[in-house]
Amino acid sequence: MSQFDLSLMQQWVGRRETLRDTAAPGPVAALAATLDLPAAPRAGEPLPPLWHWILFWSVAPQSGLGEDGHPQRGGFLPPIPLPRRMWAGGRLTFPGQLTVGAELSRTSTILDVKDKTGATGPLAFVTVRHEIAQEGRVAVTEEHDIVYRDMPQPGAPAPAPKAPPTGAQWSRAIAPDAVLLFRYSALTFNGHRIHYDRSYVTEVEGYPGLIVHGPLIATLLMELLRAQLPAARVKAFSFRAVSPLFDVHSFSVHGKQAGDGRVVLWAENQRGELAMQAEADIDFF
Repeated sequence: MSQFDLSLMQQWVGRRETLRDTAAPGPVAALAATLDLPAAPRAGEPLPPLWHWILFWSVAPQSGLGEDGHPQRGGFLPPIPLPRRMWAGGRLTFPGQLTVGAELSRTSTILDVKDKTGATGPLAFVTVRHEIAQEGRVAVTEEHDIVYRDMPQPGAPAPAPKAPPTGAQWSRAIAPDAVLLFRYSALTFNGHRIHYDRSYVTEVEGYPGLIVHGPLIATLLMELLRAQLPAARVKAFSFRAVSPLFDVHSFSVHGKQAGDGRVVLWAENQRGELAMQAEADIDFF
């Protein structure tokens, strides 16, 4: 049984907030450096897909943070008491183009709150819809899935690994480290301690190492696509986290064209098991 009052949490459905930000060239250049790209887009040039995740910071005061480094619960997001919180995945469309240097707005709405009992115990899923606009026109729509779960029980079996797709046309090895994760946390103003505080993530949440951000993995998948198909325009992108990746082991990202404008993308851990799966719909300029 779920350990929280679902009906109470569902009172957050429909809650809305609007934030404004500028896609400033400085942070954009810093993200390019973090991704180890040779050059960054400049003011007036297109902002690459998924790079909007470094914008629209949640700027809770230090006194308003919880033990895990996230803002205390019960503001925009419902106060779900389950202690572990992570990105589960998302679905995005790109009806327009964001521009480096432009002033942007993001309107966010809580779409759904639901519970489930999984192999590891109670789970809660919150889905948030974001609409990002430039000059009053929506350029990105996103449905962002957040999962909440309990701490692992002693002796609980690990979930069975899943096999990744086969037939990769492109692959890239990634060697994550604490510096990479710190830089991405800093660029997104993400205080979640699982990404940079080794004693917290191993001793409190029981993971073997620092956790690679879900959006960072998704961005690396997108960058693999952009590197291999530079003339492609991404119309839609969806991704789902399957199992976490940690800084104590390398991982890899892969992709292949699947016909009809589809690109299949995925990440594998060091054992070749599926960590994230994704799909993009593309056309060509």
